[in-house]
Amino acid sequence: MAKAPLQASAPGKAILFGEHAVVYGQPAIAVPVSQVRAIASVEPASPGSGLTIVAEDVNESAALATAPADHPLAAAARAVLAHAGASEPDATLTISSTIPIASGLGSGAAVSTALVRALADHLQCRLEPADVSALVFEVEKIHHGTPSGIDNAVIAYERPVYFISGQPVEHLVVGAPLTLLVADTGYPSCTKEVVAAVRKAWQDAPARHDALFGQIGELTNAARGALEAGNVQVLGPLMDQNHEYLRELAVSSDELDVLVEAARFADALGAKLSGAGRGGNVIALVEEDQADAVAEALTEAGAAKVFRTTVAPSS
Repeated sequence: MAKAPLQASAPGKAILFGEHAVVYGQPAIAVPVSQVRAIASVEPASPGSGLTIVAEDVNESAALATAPADHPLAAAARAVLAHAGASEPDATLTISSTIPIASGLGSGAAVSTALVRALADHLQCRLEPADVSALVFEVEKIHHGTPSGIDNAVIAYERPVYFISGQPVEHLVVGAPLTLLVADTGYPSCTKEVVAAVRKAWQDAPARHDALFGQIGELTNAARGALEAGNVQVLGPLMDQNHEYLRELAVSSDELDVLVEAARFADALGAKLSGAGRGGNVIALVEEDQADAVAEALTEAGAAKVFRTTVAPSS
């Protein structure tokens, strides 16, 4: 009987508070979204064939030996080989994902994380979550230019995190369950472009933007206290305010604003864009018994897709 391929997976992610400001030294809070995942599997190939990476969702394949340096999946594989001190194996590494691309849910980091784990397992190289996060962060630079590091951190650990760039990741205590709805605008969000636009705006008006980033940081710290205390009712207004700050940073869009307002009108506790913005997703915090009604309102307001995710309290 043929040996089953080695397989590894990684979740999506949602930023609850602090996107963009986190690039400028402020804290952010993110949670894993396990309802959508990236999956990587590795199977042995014929001797001398080298490593072939197959991305099923986009019908692409690449030989590691000839892939360019800025090919994200090849870069992830090369990083694992360098970390393990291993030569290129004869194998086929196949990637698939249910995480929407360019939607703010960490698709790129999740795919890289699944790849890194699967290839490391194939090489019998043990990696701790911190190792995985560090390797994926290097690939995130290809995707996003100047990433904060929060995507690779929350996805590699698959736990809620409180994150400040350049500081050790803090695992966040969650005092009560959170029910979140994720609503896709249907419009892609290019993180690299939006992050670059915010940087240009910051360079043009540093005092104004530093003040906004600081306000977002204060709000994020208040949200951490509410999360740890299990005070879900406080989180909603904080999400609403975070969205207003993101609008001031010019990273929202008409489509995002419509969904945020629809969620609030349907009695969500709070709602905001999540991720880079100018497309992608809205997240809405809801009471469990209101989830279906808010989801219906989001769909009627134009959401291309709505799904529910739950953040469990810390054990």
